[in-house]
Amino acid sequence: MRNESNRITDELAKLIIDAAGIIRGVRDEIETAFCSQVECVSNKLDLVKREDFEVVKEMASKVRSENETLNKRVEALEKQLQDSPK
Repeated sequence: MRNESNRITDELAKLIIDAAGIIRGVRDEIETAFCSQVECVSNKLDLVKREDFEVVKEMASKVRSENETLNKRVEALEKQLQDSPK
């Protein structure tokens, strides 16, 4: 009887391990399918990658700063023109 109990326990343990492997495989398949769908939807929406966004954001900041500098120079030159004798 003891030997029979061990065999049943061993078989049950094998079934549980196999079931866990199957569940893990199904989870991986679902995760892969989900990621694929998310990627497909994001491509259709024409979304920008974060790295690209950060690069453009930095470029815009630099251009804005340069624009402010140029505006100050133009104002100074216009003031010089107004103050100069005609």
